[in-house]
Amino acid sequence: MSVGIWRFFDGAPIGELRETAAEAEELGFDAIWFGEYAGREAFTQAALLLAASSKLTVATGVARFDQRSPLAAEGAIRALGEAYPGRFIAALGGHRPGARPLTALREYLDGMDAAELPGLPQPSPRPRRLLAALGPKLLDLAAERADGTHPYFVPPEHTAMARERLGPGKYLAVEQAVVLDAAPEVAREHAGFYVRQAPHHRTNLRRLGFTDEDLADGGSDRLVDAVVAVGEQQVADRIRAHLDAGADHVCVQVLARTKDSYRRLADLLP
Repeated sequence: MSVGIWRFFDGAPIGELRETAAEAEELGFDAIWFGEYAGREAFTQAALLLAASSKLTVATGVARFDQRSPLAAEGAIRALGEAYPGRFIAALGGHRPGARPLTALREYLDGMDAAELPGLPQPSPRPRRLLAALGPKLLDLAAERADGTHPYFVPPEHTAMARERLGPGKYLAVEQAVVLDAAPEVAREHAGFYVRQAPHHRTNLRRLGFTDEDLADGGSDRLVDAVVAVGEQQVADRIRAHLDAGADHVCVQVLARTKDSYRRLADLLP
């Protein structure tokens, strides 16, 4: 199994960030992923995590393309790839107000590919570039212009669809939210936030066969169960389901974390 940890570090002191990286590496996780929302700038935070570990892969999940120019993103990716060979993954996503996501992201990739950085050559190996793709057209863009994709808030059925759309040669790293103890209210709160606040996630869930009734009132039991695994056995089964469906890597977001959450998660993996 290739399994990593996914989390938001917004508001966490740098000491906690370093401790989390060291713990993830000690427990044998392959990677640590983090979201960029209202906290530290993504590539700066990636550098902090890379410096706090010796072999852990660090991945943005995602770096928001609407927050920086293509030149700035390309320069940061090359710098981190040179400083930490083979250990950095740049997953890109986000939304530009008033722009169609497919067009905006394609134009951004054009800008990155055209970036002139004569003092900063492309490192070897080149860091993987992934896109936060959910729908067919963005998955096609990921297959065409990136090394793969990083879907968030998806069930294994989406993983199977994404693998078929991407083809066998692309990297598919899937986020999975989990609750290690029997706390369905935590799962419902997490799912309800995205169902209520994220139209692109609602659209994606409809594509997967969920109805308006499933999306009402923060999500039906069926929907919540599909996107959040609750209880240790279901967590282990869900990770395996994503891998069986074609994921190369599953990054696990532990909700309602406790001091021993990541150790418990590690114990579930063969």
